[in-house]
Amino acid sequence: MNIVLWITASVLAAAFLAAGAMKLLQPKEKLAASGMGWTEDYNPGAVKAIGLLEILAAVGLILPALLGIVPVLVPTAALGLAIIMVGAIVTHARRKEMPAIVANVVLLVLAAAIVWGRFGPYTFVS
Repeated sequence: MNIVLWITASVLAAAFLAAGAMKLLQPKEKLAASGMGWTEDYNPGAVKAIGLLEILAAVGLILPALLGIVPVLVPTAALGLAIIMVGAIVTHARRKEMPAIVANVVLLVLAAAIVWGRFGPYTFVS
């Protein structure tokens, strides 16, 4: 199960690193034009903040455990991503964007699995 949690964390980290970088580096208008219509409902600072949080969580999913420095940050980062996904689900539900909701639910379940596994039976502390 430890390997499954590492793989899941790696996949989530890659996904959120890419998504966060896109939100952080591209203007809101370009994001909206590329299919992220939800950005129209938020100011540019909020979109950048979401991107930064996603990048920080992606780093937090891997580096603390890899370096053996405060590995409790791994499930904490996963919990942060789960909270972000709940917000994303609410935002997409208000806009009636069902495909995005499905993707957010999948990401939420993956993040919740890391929270459960790393706070629970598969913690890094021996």
